[in-house]
Amino acid sequence: MNHRSIRFRLTAGYAALAATAFLTLQFLTVGEFSRYLRHDLGASQLQRAAEIGQTLLAGGGRMDEASVAGAIEARYAPARNNHFIRVTRQDGAVLYLSAAPRDGSFDPQRVPALHRWPRVEEEREQRLAGSSPLLITARWFPAPEGQRLLVETGCSLAPLETRVAQLRRRLALALGVVGAVMVAGGALLLERALRPVERLAFKAEEITQQNLKERLPVSRANHELDRLSASLNRMLDRLEDAVLNAKRFGAEAAHELRTPLTVLRGELEQVLQDRRLPADLQVPLEKMLEELERLISTVAKLFTLARLDLGEARASWARVDLTELAASTVDHMLLLAAEKSIALRRELAQPVLVEGDRLRLKQVVVNLVDNAIKYTPRGGTVELRVFSAGNRAVLEVADNGIGIEPEALPRVFDRFSKLEPSRFRQGPPRAGLGLSIVRSICQAHGGEVSVESSPGKGARFRVELPLAGGGEPAPGGPSAKTGRQAH
Repeated sequence: MNHRSIRFRLTAGYAALAATAFLTLQFLTVGEFSRYLRHDLGASQLQRAAEIGQTLLAGGGRMDEASVAGAIEARYAPARNNHFIRVTRQDGAVLYLSAAPRDGSFDPQRVPALHRWPRVEEEREQRLAGSSPLLITARWFPAPEGQRLLVETGCSLAPLETRVAQLRRRLALALGVVGAVMVAGGALLLERALRPVERLAFKAEEITQQNLKERLPVSRANHELDRLSASLNRMLDRLEDAVLNAKRFGAEAAHELRTPLTVLRGELEQVLQDRRLPADLQVPLEKMLEELERLISTVAKLFTLARLDLGEARASWARVDLTELAASTVDHMLLLAAEKSIALRRELAQPVLVEGDRLRLKQVVVNLVDNAIKYTPRGGTVELRVFSAGNRAVLEVADNGIGIEPEALPRVFDRFSKLEPSRFRQGPPRAGLGLSIVRSICQAHGGEVSVESSPGKGARFRVELPLAGGGEPAPGGPSAKTGRQAH
């Protein structure tokens, strides 16, 4: 999971908030429950002390140890009930001290006496080494002959702490389950809330220069994402207008330049054919004509790209046999390969049908084969293959020429891309539009083109196009029976 994604951060934040809330709730609940139990226990101990004092005073004037012990044991049985009871006279004499409790939770003999009597009553927590803490209450009563009795009652806090610990564990388990359910539910709701965002992202990825008419979906629910989609669609409208205007301008500019350049070329050719032309002007004019020819070629390619950008490639689509088209095109390029003693091999499968513009697809074959011949040294080899793979028609053009530098590969199909100077050793620099035209034609036909190359080991260009009607590949793959070698 991407830890920087909005989904992860919102889920983590929601989980942290829920955990904080539940921990706070558990802390407050357990604390309040503990205070309630302690207060209730203290009140019951004070009540017991009051009952003991009243019991002793009701017995008349007999305040000896035997009578006090008999009265308390008969009515309260502190050892059996795990209680602490101590009765002390004002002079410090202990009239009664309960025996050790049955559960052995504390030793009554180790409970220290009060240094000063309370005004009426008090409550304290007494901690003994090796024992659980005790909650002890003390209350004094007036006795006959001006004496006062101090009655102390108490019990161990261990049962109370056990109950609090049980509540803490149960709350932790319950709140943990509830928290997990809430976080899972929150994550699910967040997933559903962000699903329209993903659809918008996927749709935005599909919108390219070739399909600027596509728009982002708007559900008309009038929520924030719909307003965002509407805003982005209005932005796409403006971008479409700007891009189309730029494309139309490029096409019109290239079209307008073709006529004067053609006229200029004709005039230069006539001047060069004039016998009265001085010899010292012959070479400069020939160089001007050569540059003019290159400019005319560049303008023609720009015009082709502009027409492709405007969707001209789809105007005359038909079913085309890519195998036959490649074979006939290569036949016309045999002389070009023979001039450099380059072996032009072809390996063609049985008919591979695609839908498209025959002239544009032929231009793809011509540009790739011409490019391979141009950058393959004398005596090298250029290989052309056509076959089908899955539901795709594949055209491959490979050579063993000078290859392409790794840093230049990402820019091979860019317009006006300038590769390493070594790529131009076989001729003058080119405008860098041939491969851009190949890519534009492939994209217009719903396909793609890629290249694999390394310096000194040649290059392999691969064109993939959809088969006509989504057809299946011809059995057997590339067939060697139809291949031939030309020199």
